[in-house]
This record gives sequence, C-alpha cells and structure tokens, in this order.
Amino acid sequence: MLSNVQDVPAAASRLRPRQDAALAERLARSAAAREGAHGSTEDFRRWFAERAAAHRYRVDRIPFAELDRWSFEATTGNLVHSSGRFFTLEGLHATVDHGPFREWHQPIIKQPEVGILGILVKEFDGVLHFLMQAKMEPGNPNLVQLSPTVQATRSNYMKVHQGSDVRYLEYFTATGRGRVVADVLQSEHGSWFYRKANRNMIVEAADDVPPHEDFHWLTLGQIGALLHDDNLVNMDSRTVLSCAPTPGADEDALDSDIDLLSWITAERSRHDVRTELVPLATLPGWVNRPFSIDHEEGLYFSVVAVSVHAANREVTSWTQPLIEPRGHGVAAFLTRRLGGVPHVLVQARVEGGFLDTIELGPTVQCVPSNYTDQPGARPPFLDLVETADPARIRYEAVHSEEGGRFLNAESRYLVIETDDGQTPLTPPPGFRWVSHGQLTSLVRHSHYVNVQARTLLACLNAMSAAA
Repeated sequence: MLSNVQDVPAAASRLRPRQDAALAERLARSAAAREGAHGSTEDFRRWFAERAAAHRYRVDRIPFAELDRWSFEATTGNLVHSSGRFFTLEGLHATVDHGPFREWHQPIIKQPEVGILGILVKEFDGVLHFLMQAKMEPGNPNLVQLSPTVQATRSNYMKVHQGSDVRYLEYFTATGRGRVVADVLQSEHGSWFYRKANRNMIVEAADDVPPHEDFHWLTLGQIGALLHDDNLVNMDSRTVLSCAPTPGADEDALDSDIDLLSWITAERSRHDVRTELVPLATLPGWVNRPFSIDHEEGLYFSVVAVSVHAANREVTSWTQPLIEPRGHGVAAFLTRRLGGVPHVLVQARVEGGFLDTIELGPTVQCVPSNYTDQPGARPPFLDLVETADPARIRYEAVHSEEGGRFLNAESRYLVIETDDGQTPLTPPPGFRWVSHGQLTSLVRHSHYVNVQARTLLACLNAMSAAA
C-alpha cells in the first residue's frame, strides 16, 4: 500500500521524461550522414595523414634496468612506479571450475584508478558531430590512431607526471559544460587488467568548441566508415561509441530480457572463480630476463619495457612497461536472423581480471597460436571462424587493443552470418543467442559486455546505420 504522502505537482518537482526520445533519432541522423560539415571522409584522411606526419615519434625497446622511475620491488618483484600511481605489474593466481585450463599463473596490470574515455559532440547544420583526436600511443603498431576527445587516466589528468593539461577535460569533469548523452563504467581486458574500469562518456557541448589542430569533427556515419579501416579507430573510441543510444531497438528476441538476465545471473553463479594477487617474482612458469618477462613455453604474452618520445603529448618523453602478446587474436560474432531479427551468439566468458566472474564476449575470442600444441583445448566455433566462406563475412577488420598498455596487440574482428547447420538454435552450454537490441541495452550498464564484444557492437551499429 502506498504511504499517505501528499502529492506534489509535477511542475513543482520538475519531473522529466526518463528517456529523451529525440536523442536516438539525432544520433541516427548523424550515423546516416556520410559527409560532415567539416569536410568529407577523404578530407579527413588527408588531415589525418598530415597530423600523423606533423610530429616526431619514437618508441624503442629498452632493458628493464633503463626504466626511469620504474623498478622491481625488493620484497615482491612487482614492477612499480616511484610515485605509487599509474599502474603496477603484479602476479595473478587464478583457479576456475570449468574449461580446459583450471589453474594458471600470470603477470597482470593492476590499475585501480578509474580513467575517463570521453567523446564531445556538437550539432552542426542540424547533424551531431563527434570531436575525435589524432593521438599517438606507444603500443599502437602504427603509433597514431583516432582517439576519443579525452583519453586519460586519473594520474594523467591529475598531472602526476607533471605534464600539460588534458585538453577538453573540463567537459567531462565539471557540471554545466554540456549535456550527458552516455555515461557508464566499462571493464577493460580481463585477461591483462585486474578489475580495471573506465568511465565511458559522451557529452554534448553547450557552447562553442574551437578544435585544436590535432582534433577533427566527424559525423557518426563517417566514423562508421572508418571502422572498416585496419588500425585506425582505436580501442578507446570503439568502446565509447558502443555506448551511444541507438534508435529502433528490436522489441522481439529469441529470449525475453528477464530470461536473458536470469541466464547471465545463473552463469555468474555456477562458475567458481578464485583469483588472488601474488608477488610477480614468485610466478611459476614465467622467466625474468633483462629485456622481458616471458612464459617458459613462449606462449601468451611478454612484459617488456620501452622508451617513448612524442612531441605533442602532455609529457614529451617517458619510459614504461607494456604487455606484448604472442600472436594475433581473433574476435568474432556468429550471427543469424531469427524470426527476421538479427541475433549474435555470445559466450559467458570467464577472465581472471573481471570484477564479476563473467561478462558477455564474442562467440570466439582467442589467440589461435596458443592452441597449436593443444588442439583439444581449441575454443568452440574457432574452426568455423577460421574457415568461413568469404561470402558469409559481413564485417572484417584488424583493430589494435589499448596502445597505452599493450604493444602490437592486434585482433582480427569479424561478423559472420551462419545457418542452423553451423550454429544451432540451442547452442552449447555457456553460449546464448542475443538480439542486437538486447546487446545494445546491456551495454548501457556496467560489467555486462566485455571490451572485445563492445568493439564488435560498435561495428554492428555502424553496419545497421549503413543498411
């Protein structure tokens, strides 16, 4: 029974609609716009090439002994910064109760502070444009990629490195500078980060925003076209773009939303995942060398050190450790139209660094070369992805992962159309058919959709807008 509280007129209490019905349509217009108010996509390509060539960049591998202000702790062997900020390289011991690998040890990045990944938007000629940045990251294979307006850790924007201010940061940290379009905490790579999250934000500016020479306004449609280029739109941009509201979410799906949420909860409940941070120096199966920390079988990844020079960064030179994977990854959604509605096959994926046991990942997410000598452990559907008929591939591009922490970490991202003979309506345990609309709804909340699946969702959204 409702309490006997006096009703307050709506005008006095300033009630507002729970959702802005016009916002998704405005974003849809931007997604449909293949030319922008600030130039064509080809104009952008020329601008991007000029900005990539305008500054001098250099990244050199160095021995750990030449790291500046980084050192191995005497007691733990953990790799730490003298400020006590930024991040640390520590050890992880994980045990799980399902899968071919029930226990493992590995180095992992611990970075407890929450960073900001933010894209500023503004309307020009009736169309929303996104302010994107040509930004250098030391781990990018081509160094300069298209970044969000703001891409900064708390240590960066608090200027622990004593560098210059982060441009446009005030739009994401101060009230009254703009209207929030999207704002959600999202995980990073659970295989390499320990419980790391970033604030993914889209903010519509309320005032004029003069772009710096390294920034460019683009429509959502232009960015969607650029997502087909290899190693151009960086990981941070892709995850923020996946959080943008989309119009016309499918009302129907194979499973109801409550059934899907119940399945996710059941998957989180049935997995017994135990992780603990341990000293880096004590990891079995890992070998410390002057230039790297490597797995004894030459698999998975290495920890390396680099020296960086970048004339247009907040700090122009620094040294840091990076994680360098062994081999290129594959991240693929298998898709079917069920009852005329597009669905993708997701997996409830366990990764040692996740905060909440599992997140929804692509159908296939792995580095195939790690399974060369253990074919019995190959992930389900990997063979189907690797032998897919090119006529069934709806999307394909190579994208690099977070260039600020990972060196030459590239994955081949694919969306592949399948049929009942390849992907049954009742998939194996741990897999579920999810509609495009359901996935878009889930990404509005924290820790449901992992970073690789968010990249593919951003690409799916761009494909839907172009259809």
